[in-house]
Amino acid sequence: MAMVNVSPASSFRTISPILPYQFHSCSASPTFSRNPTKTLPSALFQARRKRVFLSQSFAVRKDHAEFHGGAEEMEESGESTDTLLYSFNPLPLLVVAALPGAGTVRSLSGPFVELVKSWNLPDWLVHWGHPGNMAVVLFAMGGYGTYLGFRIRYSDDVEEKAKAKDLHPKLLGGMFFFFALGATGGITSLLTSDKPIFESPHAVTGFIGLALLTIQTVLPALFEGNPGLRNVHGVLGSGIMTLFLIHAYLGLQLGLSY
Repeated sequence: MAMVNVSPASSFRTISPILPYQFHSCSASPTFSRNPTKTLPSALFQARRKRVFLSQSFAVRKDHAEFHGGAEEMEESGESTDTLLYSFNPLPLLVVAALPGAGTVRSLSGPFVELVKSWNLPDWLVHWGHPGNMAVVLFAMGGYGTYLGFRIRYSDDVEEKAKAKDLHPKLLGGMFFFFALGATGGITSLLTSDKPIFESPHAVTGFIGLALLTIQTVLPALFEGNPGLRNVHGVLGSGIMTLFLIHAYLGLQLGLSY
């Protein structure tokens, strides 16, 4: 029992001097002293305060990092759940809606379509006759006419350039005529198969190509007053041929779809 009574007293004596220095260190800035009984408790308390401060700062930064990590996880999860659909469509359907006359063309072509149906032509001829004819016009007349246009611009042979100047407008003018005439064949082919006529990208690119060909036909008449239009004519012609290549690809897709 004597040992039990002595230990609380000794522990009280040991701890009690620390308390004034703890409150002193909280109320005033720590000072350095040679007395170890004064500097050790304040230094311990100061170190304890520093540890708490650092732990709080680390906790805040950790929470901040966890917040950003959660945002990144949300973004990653959002990206993983999104479904991206890609399609090859050169023009929006709003442009198609701006093309009037689908019902009128269908009603006006009705008697001719019934006449074509009465001929009992082979299905493959009705289905692929228009694409075959237009492919010949595009690659034979359009391709060779485009080549002659480049020879007019870059050839140094006077005789070759003269022949190209004579044949180039004839070939591309013929391509324009047969494309315009072939459009009626394509419409007839679609109507005989009970398919829409103006709702496909193939039809839209065809109308745009014919409109650009009209402008291309007018440009040579303006060369004398503005020689710079020759460059416009060349660039526009190359663009038109590229457009009709896309038009042919879309037509092949349309033919394979039914």
